[in-house]
Amino acid sequence: MPTASSAPSMPASPGEHQSLVTRARRQLLAPATLQVGAPEGIAPWLWRSWRRCLEQGRSPAEKLEFAALAPHALRELQERHDALLQAARPVMAQLAAAVGAMRCFSLLTDASGLVLEVEGPVDRHDRRTLAVGRAGVDLSERSAGTSAIGAALTELGPVWLHRQEHFFDALRDYSGAGAPIFDAQGRCLGMLDITGIDVPERPELQHLALRCARAIEDRLLRALPHAVLLHLNWPGCPLGQEGEGLMAFDAEGCMLGGNSVARQLVPRPPQPPGDRRPMHSQELLALPWADLAEHARQRPQTLMTLPLWSGLRLQAFAQAGPLLQAPLIASPLPLRASEQLLIQQALHEALGNVSLAAKSLGLSRATLYRRLAGKRRPPASPTPPDLP
Repeated sequence: MPTASSAPSMPASPGEHQSLVTRARRQLLAPATLQVGAPEGIAPWLWRSWRRCLEQGRSPAEKLEFAALAPHALRELQERHDALLQAARPVMAQLAAAVGAMRCFSLLTDASGLVLEVEGPVDRHDRRTLAVGRAGVDLSERSAGTSAIGAALTELGPVWLHRQEHFFDALRDYSGAGAPIFDAQGRCLGMLDITGIDVPERPELQHLALRCARAIEDRLLRALPHAVLLHLNWPGCPLGQEGEGLMAFDAEGCMLGGNSVARQLVPRPPQPPGDRRPMHSQELLALPWADLAEHARQRPQTLMTLPLWSGLRLQAFAQAGPLLQAPLIASPLPLRASEQLLIQQALHEALGNVSLAAKSLGLSRATLYRRLAGKRRPPASPTPPDLP
């Protein structure tokens, strides 16, 4: 039976939390403060952001000016991020319908914190709204200090920021939730922000921002020209809806990218420094590419068991994309059975890593690729582990 000392502490009420924030800010600004870690009740990412602002020589009492890009510079910025804007607009329209009654609006920024688009009820008579609710405004941490936008882009994770948690006093009327948006390779493209002015504490908006950011990522991935779109999840978890992993492959089985969930479900094996080649499906999945492509062509939406080289199993279904409409390239002639068995065993022991398998066989990686499937063809797959 847990004792009183071992019982989890109750979360602070909004009033108690604001008292903790006020005390932490006084501690932060004390001339002789030596504390490096966040004080009790203060999120570590928030404390780090405050300290970065101080280290840049900023003061909470500074007057802020948010200048926007010139029209031609804004057009060029939006053109460079056209794919992101096209993927985000439907999601931001749905978001506006969800939070508009709370007097909140959403912002989409690039990876540097420049606002690309604004959606939702922007009060043109409120100078506080107009200060930040414009395309082309720089809301990065270097410009706006601690904010949901700057913190999400710097920490690369979802955040909720309320009133005096902002570093600058001029932003104490604002509250915001933000989440970064990643491309198919896991690089940060920008972030999605939900901002309100004079609104009550709503930390649940952090979850909403994260869900919408992931929806934008999925739309970006689906828009890639692909041969197979693989939906995957743990057994018993939903497929074909929010929260699933998505991976896209080209016609030769090379991975074009995956969403955040897929990167957690199917970690990429390490690659040698400087090796920027696309990862092949058979280095990630213990299933021949031809089988996966055939499943997408013949049995779309049909559940399958997907073995990984780690021995784990996922559930999945595969959808054929536009690049799979053309006939598949004919398979090369098989290797001698003994040689194929040795190579398959080496690949299995190396968990699908072609470089490690080639090293164990005393071959170069290029030679192993040629022996597997001929010049310019992807590596053949070792026999997948037997299913239980």
